[in-house]
Amino acid sequence: MRVARLHGAGLIELHDEPSPVPGEGEALVRVGAVGVCGSDLHWFADGAIGDASLTRPLVLGHEMAGVIAAGPRAGQRVAIDPAVPCFACRACRAGHPNLCERIVFAGHGSTDGGMREYLTWPAHRLHPLPDSMDEVDGALLEPLGVAVHAMDLAHLRLASTVAVVGCGPIGLLAVQLALRSGAATVVAVEPLAHRRSLAASLGASHAVAPDEAASTVSAATDNWGVDVAIELAGTDAAVATAIDVARPGARVVLGGIPDGDRTSFSASAARRKGLTLVMVRRMKEVYERAIGLVDTGAVDVRSLVSDRRPLDDVADAMKQAAARTGIKTVILP
Repeated sequence: MRVARLHGAGLIELHDEPSPVPGEGEALVRVGAVGVCGSDLHWFADGAIGDASLTRPLVLGHEMAGVIAAGPRAGQRVAIDPAVPCFACRACRAGHPNLCERIVFAGHGSTDGGMREYLTWPAHRLHPLPDSMDEVDGALLEPLGVAVHAMDLAHLRLASTVAVVGCGPIGLLAVQLALRSGAATVVAVEPLAHRRSLAASLGASHAVAPDEAASTVSAATDNWGVDVAIELAGTDAAVATAIDVARPGARVVLGGIPDGDRTSFSASAARRKGLTLVMVRRMKEVYERAIGLVDTGAVDVRSLVSDRRPLDDVADAMKQAAARTGIKTVILP
């Protein structure tokens, strides 16, 4: 099978390797679609992300879907949950499998991801897709799941005001989820014009550049600020904007992954407003909810896909995704 491996920062090479053999409790999956995530771009640019660094050539890709290739479920189209918690540690038993002390995650550390033709994965982490969804839709369930988890952390109430700061794929999904959750006003904040345009077409009440965020929110909330600010850009400037537009007592959800594993903000601004800051770590067990949202048409994932590329083009596709000229790049192994 063909496999794309990251050998170092900016260096992806294609290899011919034997197809994997499923172990006990695993299934062999022919990979149909893999989304390029911002965390993949961190790996590609730096050979690292956060406190994890490349220790061997790694197969990237954790936004995945495909078709089970053998066994009793052969032919079934599935979304592949990239996270495999132990379900036995203290974090798992406390209801936080996304914080599992022994979690295995595709395309991270020593675990190969989906940018290859076949993979083996625990069968219980393969979610059947309804007829209304293809494999590209299935791959986008992972970023949708992160957005769902962010919204769960936001504790959004009906008729709330919301700012989404950073309108990449997860931010655009968060805009849709805020509207579906009953938000009265959703302000999308994004420096790139094409992403602002898509946010507006998906229903954002206002789609503005960062330098317009404070005045727009002030006018929309009678000089009060939003009830919830969701940051999904991973920059200090975005965090500062989220804090700036939040009202006193608001909740600020930080979901962006910063370069250099550091986030800084004005403590006095956050303290003076008495803000509650919460951090997003991947997602909890939300795949079934995410499937339902797409299957019923409540959330549109297809409009986010701006580029589809074969596995042979993966290095160029990563560079294009890093340039952020589109929205979501999908690799079709």
